[in-house]
Amino acid sequence: MEILGTTLRICVEDLESSVVFYERLAGGTAMRFERGGVSVAAIGCFLLMSGPEQELEVLRKVAATIAVKDVDEACAVLTAAGARVIAGPVPTPAGRNLIAMHPDGAVFEYVDRRVADS
Repeated sequence: MEILGTTLRICVEDLESSVVFYERLAGGTAMRFERGGVSVAAIGCFLLMSGPEQELEVLRKVAATIAVKDVDEACAVLTAAGARVIAGPVPTPAGRNLIAMHPDGAVFEYVDRRVADS
């Protein structure tokens, strides 16, 4: 499994003011989408999330988002190494993802940019 990069997940109260700061910091424009009632802005290596506290409480348990070439391959490697897939793989606005708990209890999201088959 090839890891292509990591995204830092940040839960914020005021998405609009946070986007202004992180766009300036990262030197780019936010890609925005909504998922499960949570507003999301992806800016460089930062993933800002804002929404209902009950949703953010779940999202805070995921340490980081790891980009991989293929979520199916990541799933196979993770399970063979002793991780437990707790959600997915499922389609997302940008590709597919899964959530896995490593044997040490750390939880990570793995994403790819492959479009799921129709």
